[in-house]
Amino acid sequence: MILKFKNTVSLVRAVLLDAVQKQWQNNELREWLKQIKRVFYDAEDVIDDFECEALRKHIIHTSGSIRRKVKRFFSNSNPLVYRFQVAHQIKHIKERFDKVAADRLKFGLQINDSDNRVVKRRELTHSYVSDSDVIGREHDTQNIIDLLLQDSGDNNLSVIPIVGIGGLGKTTLAKAMFNDKSLDDTFPLKMWVCVSDDFELKNLLVKILNSASVSGSAAPNPFHQENFTNLDLEQLQNHLRSAIAGKKFLLVLDDVWNEDRVKWVELKNLIQVGAEGSKVLVTTRSHSIAKMMGTNASYILELEGLSTEDSLFVFVKWAFKEGEEKNYPELVEIGKEIVQKCGGLPLALIGKFSILKI
Repeated sequence: MILKFKNTVSLVRAVLLDAVQKQWQNNELREWLKQIKRVFYDAEDVIDDFECEALRKHIIHTSGSIRRKVKRFFSNSNPLVYRFQVAHQIKHIKERFDKVAADRLKFGLQINDSDNRVVKRRELTHSYVSDSDVIGREHDTQNIIDLLLQDSGDNNLSVIPIVGIGGLGKTTLAKAMFNDKSLDDTFPLKMWVCVSDDFELKNLLVKILNSASVSGSAAPNPFHQENFTNLDLEQLQNHLRSAIAGKKFLLVLDDVWNEDRVKWVELKNLIQVGAEGSKVLVTTRSHSIAKMMGTNASYILELEGLSTEDSLFVFVKWAFKEGEEKNYPELVEIGKEIVQKCGGLPLALIGKFSILKI
């Protein structure tokens, strides 16, 4: 059942790719795209949960000396009830798919499987981060700071990609850099843009301008905020070039998926007018995007999983209230076993797994 459901999701993803490319031609199509994306994202949540449950079962059956403890720990997880719940969720989502997808032919959408991107939900990110959220990344943090402060020796805009699988903490690390007070004097203008699967130039220019207009840096805002969405592309690029010309800026492009080099070069050319030493920090899951956008290989930071110690810290943080773990040493031991079995897993999955039954 789950395999058939995955195939359905893959088919919807292919149609979504065609819709994304055509949405700017039709307002009604854009609204339809929003509706089917919501269903698609719920479908991926079900798949993620199913795979997490499969991992949990694998750990239970391979947990060695504490196998019985793990089984007792998860004893209130009834497999029959779980399968029934998943089946009900899948049935409901398929009904929603059918209802929304009925309009696909009206828009002339085709199955587009030439683009192998994974259309994955991301809530629009923001630039704020708590220090407690940045765990075990001291070495990576210092590497990025060194790159941000490094003089490239020419007037070209330097681009630093942070690349890695989903959930490793790329966005959190970028937020830490964006909020690092030691960089405020270096970059008087900071701009944060969540890109996700929307790499249309006009939308990006609007987002960059909006971010620049409310920049929390020490420098005065380059212009007053206005409704940039009403401007055409020519007006937007004039505004942007005027806003950043001669200014040393840090631009964060978070969660980039688009592999179209032409679109990236077009954007890069527009922001090339900043002062020498300006930097662009990119987060992406794709190594090909990192290579395409990065200044050179030495500027690419490949993020890896946390150490066992840091992974356990994340596990405990999600599983217990602060200090509560001291009252449950047996559960902490089970957590250690799980973390050891799942070494290098993304932060998001560690967090999700830790709250399954604790």
